Amino acid sequence: MKFLQPVFLLFLFFISVVSFSTIRRNDDWTSLFNGRDLTGWNTYLGPDLDSTGKIIGKTPVGLDNDPKHVFTIVKEDGENIIRISGESWGAISTKNEYENYHFQLKFKWGNLTWGQKKNKKKDSGLLYHSVGRYGADYGAWMRSQEFQIEEGNCGEYWGVAGGIADIPAIQNSDSDYVYNPNGKMFTFSADGPVGRHCRKAIDAEKPSGQWNTLDLYSHGDTSVHMINGKVMMVLYNSRQMENGKTLPLAKGKLQIQSEGAEVFYKEIKIQPLSQLPAEFFK
Repeated sequence: MKFLQPVFLLFLFFISVVSFSTIRRNDDWTSLFNGRDLTGWNTYLGPDLDSTGKIIGKTPVGLDNDPKHVFTIVKEDGENIIRISGESWGAISTKNEYENYHFQLKFKWGNLTWGQKKNKKKDSGLLYHSVGRYGADYGAWMRSQEFQIEEGNCGEYWGVAGGIADIPAIQNSDSDYVYNPNGKMFTFSADGPVGRHCRKAIDAEKPSGQWNTLDLYSHGDTSVHMINGKVMMVLYNSRQMENGKTLPLAKGKLQIQSEGAEVFYKEIKIQPLSQLPAEFFK
């Protein structure tokens, strides 16, 4: 017993260290949704659109004004979740800005579609590094980098209102640019020769109605889009065009879009990131 006691104590010490490390790592997460309301978020809705998506309203609905209840909290299976109806185009946006982080949320599709999205692929999106004025893109969204959330296209990239990124890609037979870690580095921007949209190469989305996990890793000017644990693409040299000048774009607010489709979100959280995991670059 005298021999076993030190070993046992060492074992207890090891377990306590492992447990402390695990707890400390989990404690780094900060929830961005309190499960009750949209405290910590603003809402913004753009002008009215017609059935083709053309802007017909003279003025936006605006900041923290939601007469159609586009953004609500609903209960499902005993937990409160965020419902975005999609009826008007806009977003909820964090009041705080973030940089160097791992962000995670869960989403699933509802049944409703509206306007130009009627009976088409359901659409939403996570807009990160959001800066500048509300409504800069299509009257609805701030300048940002988009982590696409759209049926069949989750994880793709769009540059929003002047967002620019370099992404390795190849051009397919449809002349689309598709992410490929071994491809040529292209610059994606609204005014560039290849446009502002890069497609993902693989699909990891679950069937409609099931919950998906989205992970966004961002450190410095590099970011990684992941769906359900699979890397959709890695983006480099995040930047923006401002008054004809190219400026860094590595921090900002987070926006979650309303874009013509009903979608649900939950377990929205963020934690600081000191560096990007090496496995993303193997």
